[in-house]
Amino acid sequence: MVSFAEIIMVPSKLISWLIFILLCIIWGSSFMLMKLGLYDAGHQPVLSPYHVAALRMLSSGIIMLPFLFSALRQMSKDTIVYVLLSGLLGSFFPAFLFCIAETKIDGALAGSLNALTPLFVVIIGALFFGTRTTSTKIAGVLLGITGCGLLTYADHAKSFGYIAFTGFVILATIFYGINVNMVHKKLQGVKSTHIAALAFTGLIPFSFAVLWATGYFKLPLTESRFVISTLSSCVLGIMGTALASVLFYMLVKRAGGLFASMVTYGIPFVAIVWGIYFHESITYLHVVALTIILVGVYIANKK
Repeated sequence: MVSFAEIIMVPSKLISWLIFILLCIIWGSSFMLMKLGLYDAGHQPVLSPYHVAALRMLSSGIIMLPFLFSALRQMSKDTIVYVLLSGLLGSFFPAFLFCIAETKIDGALAGSLNALTPLFVVIIGALFFGTRTTSTKIAGVLLGITGCGLLTYADHAKSFGYIAFTGFVILATIFYGINVNMVHKKLQGVKSTHIAALAFTGLIPFSFAVLWATGYFKLPLTESRFVISTLSSCVLGIMGTALASVLFYMLVKRAGGLFASMVTYGIPFVAIVWGIYFHESITYLHVVALTIILVGVYIANKK
């Protein structure tokens, strides 16, 4: 006979899985939204990568403004400094690096390389934050790096400039790795939603300054292609940054950090599906390389 507790747990697990799937779709789709911000339907440039990234950060900050004052009331000055630094390392710099990379590389490739993030969490934690490592973790890291090399080699027929732009994505995942370790060490007792609220709203001045300095407000913003690119960039910020962060924190609380971290495995495959839809070049070698990276991530993060 099924107990009352088991009946209650079924919808709870279902909700966790729905959040999980939604996160995979949102974050996996963000790489295509970057493309829609950068180019029009004819693949002609519209906004610069600096415009798209700044609009992304600006919109995510504005949408989180209602939660700012509650966060500030519960934080010390030292904590605020670390949260603002987290916003720069975990959101601001990577947003620009990904957009710059996608002026040359496909969204599917960017989404696949994003899977390196957990490996850099392990590497940076061991090198700079005193996190204990094991031979199993090292083996997982080495396997993941091998997959990364193979993923880059999959595009060996393309120009060196194309391949070199994968370095921007890898640098972004390194920033993610630093941020995750810093948050774990320095912001352990701070609510995740408070971190997101202050981190994103703290980026509003920087984002506005970039838009002003790069001439965004002098563009013919009423033209349809500029409207579409601007809206795509704002949806990227509201959905792919602000909402996704809140959903992720909800998932961590409902199902635990280990289950939430598994989102890493779903994001690249959503990005690849979008890549196929937009006729990007995807070969069996890309899939094999991605699989090797994900196996390395699994081994490196295995308890």
